[in-house]
Amino acid sequence: MSIEETALYIVPTPIGNLEDITMRGLRMLKEVDLILAEDTRNTGILLKHYEVSTSMMSYHIFNEHKQVDYLIKRMLNGEKMALVSDAGTPAISDPGYLLVRACLDHEIKIECLPGATAFVPALVKSGLPTESFVFEGFLPHKKGRKTKLEQLSEEKRTIILYESPHRLIKALDQLIEHCGAERQASVSREISKLFEETVNGTLQEIKTHFEAKKVKGEIVMVIGGKGKKS
Repeated sequence: MSIEETALYIVPTPIGNLEDITMRGLRMLKEVDLILAEDTRNTGILLKHYEVSTSMMSYHIFNEHKQVDYLIKRMLNGEKMALVSDAGTPAISDPGYLLVRACLDHEIKIECLPGATAFVPALVKSGLPTESFVFEGFLPHKKGRKTKLEQLSEEKRTIILYESPHRLIKALDQLIEHCGAERQASVSREISKLFEETVNGTLQEIKTHFEAKKVKGEIVMVIGGKGKKS
């Protein structure tokens, strides 16, 4: 069975400033039958702000495998849904891939709206080459982390990573170990929020900066490729 009309809308949500959602994104959130939210409490803040009354259902990394078949059946029965994450574009270091794959397998039409993604403004503000880059998301926490860092140390393209604030210094230490203290980089945090900050320089300079303060907010790290100059 195939569905000619779109049944699943992938709707990016603001990564900070609530004004960063698109008009089309808001319209879709109002028109669908159900919103699949990574955390209904976080999404509820956005919906309340824009007076969206559409019902929500939790869809996150801990339940996505169990929910996919159930959601597919509902879409095949005619329901339209919007998938959102807590911030940014779903399926980019957030749940979404499994549901999208299942929709394609069942010939369910999908639309992904353009919108907020944290790594794009971080890359543009970094001053590092943007014509070719590799997005790696979060580094492995344990198994495979050293191997991945060794691979990235040889990467000639600009490298983009996500990191949590409490692991930032550790990640910078490991990048210095594998890439060298003088490798050019940029770290952005709290993008589009009140205390947004971007620090450009060598890995050592950036580490020194963040060691002297308590780091808060989501982190995007941009590292120059091997042999590349800013």
